[in-house]
Amino acid sequence: MTRNPLETDTSLQRAIDYQEHALQAGGVSKAGSALMAVAGSAPAYSIAASTALLIGAAGVGAPAALLWCGIPMLGIAFAFGYLARVDTHAGASFSWVARGLHPILGFLAGWAVVISATIFMVAGALPAGQMTVALFAGDKVANENTLLVTVVGALWFLVMAAAVIFGVHTTERAQWIMSIIEVGILVVFAIIAIPRAITTYHHGEAFSWDWFGFGHLTGAGVFVAAALIAAFYYWGWDVTANLGEETKNAHKTTGLAGIIGIVIVFILFEIYTTTTLVMLPGKTIEENSGNVLSVLGDAIMPGIGGKILIVAVALSTIATLETTLVQVSRTLFAMGRDRTIPFAFGRINRRWKTPVFATLVVVVVSLLLFVLANIFGDSVGQILGWAISSIGLQIAFYYSLAGFALIIGFRKVIFRSVKNFLLIGLWPFAGAVFMLYIFFAAIPNNEPVVNILGLGLIAIGIVPLALFYRKAKDAYFSRRPLEVPEDFSA
Repeated sequence: MTRNPLETDTSLQRAIDYQEHALQAGGVSKAGSALMAVAGSAPAYSIAASTALLIGAAGVGAPAALLWCGIPMLGIAFAFGYLARVDTHAGASFSWVARGLHPILGFLAGWAVVISATIFMVAGALPAGQMTVALFAGDKVANENTLLVTVVGALWFLVMAAAVIFGVHTTERAQWIMSIIEVGILVVFAIIAIPRAITTYHHGEAFSWDWFGFGHLTGAGVFVAAALIAAFYYWGWDVTANLGEETKNAHKTTGLAGIIGIVIVFILFEIYTTTTLVMLPGKTIEENSGNVLSVLGDAIMPGIGGKILIVAVALSTIATLETTLVQVSRTLFAMGRDRTIPFAFGRINRRWKTPVFATLVVVVVSLLLFVLANIFGDSVGQILGWAISSIGLQIAFYYSLAGFALIIGFRKVIFRSVKNFLLIGLWPFAGAVFMLYIFFAAIPNNEPVVNILGLGLIAIGIVPLALFYRKAKDAYFSRRPLEVPEDFSA
């Protein structure tokens, strides 16, 4: 009896699998890709949840931390953009690092994306519930009724999961509604806040341009701790890369969208961090670490400002839950498709063209972690602090690997022009070195629980790596190096 050739031709079988389990090509528009980058960084949520942490770590050096982390972060965005030009892949760094450096490092980069995104579900769903409860029942109930906050946060998470499952068009439409309102509110309040901070309200520090220099970031571990938090601020813009297989003209669109997203959120982060330092006393910032934006809103627009900014934070949190679900589900989909984890993760729903199984697994695991965090965490601020710092480690890990993958993969074209040298070589290299530095420098200064979450969970990736190595040997671990045209130009 003659065997079916598909049973013996691994390459052909893999090609058929890719065709049968393909995401919806062209489902995300160019403008939608840039919107995803902004929503992924969650400006209102990041300001509300991280400002007190950043100021606690750096004081008036917080604006400098955002600036000096933002510059190398742009280098990583350039790296993602140029890597996407030659390899548009739902796994993004999972594929690029494998082809540019080594498949084992590529797998660990993809695993770090999965772990960081899953932890974020806890850090994201909690404020979503808290902000919603605060909006309708007041701050006291939101701070004291943990069960209600948990249930409401879980419900929002499930709604966003449904939007992700029902197709990328639904995902994009939901983002347009939420993010336009969120960013619109932030812009209006920024316009009102700047002149008031200059002329009227000086309850905090007296503004100085020195805040943007290195002078306030000296001291043991200050710069590293602040940079790790700042990395969390920016994180999320790279969801555009994971949507590459579903974006129109993705080989050019995703990179530009990421850069646009970083620039927009950088401006918002700097305005609100500086305004917070000027308008609010240090004690007020510390006492409202879970949502300093609400208090700032009351200072900017007494009586109603806090409520309006709570709306912005709630929308931002819900929106970024969606983009993070997209990022983790696409990464798991790519890993399953390449057999580095069970192939079930690499299957898509034929009607919605989305990785439903991968999304549902993330939902179940995240909800379980969300409930456990609320049971065992001592406070909202503590849970957020642990999550943000551990995610910062994982971000630095896979961003640095992607940066170095660009340098190695594009090494033959870096010196072909000054533009190539700056945008493909020097800037991404500086970004990769910066991320690698804060990754290693932060470890000795972190709380043990942060290192357990940040490093231990990355190390657990060795288990599926070993278990599925043989199955993935042809599909992933023998991936060809990045193919860069000799005349490639930045």
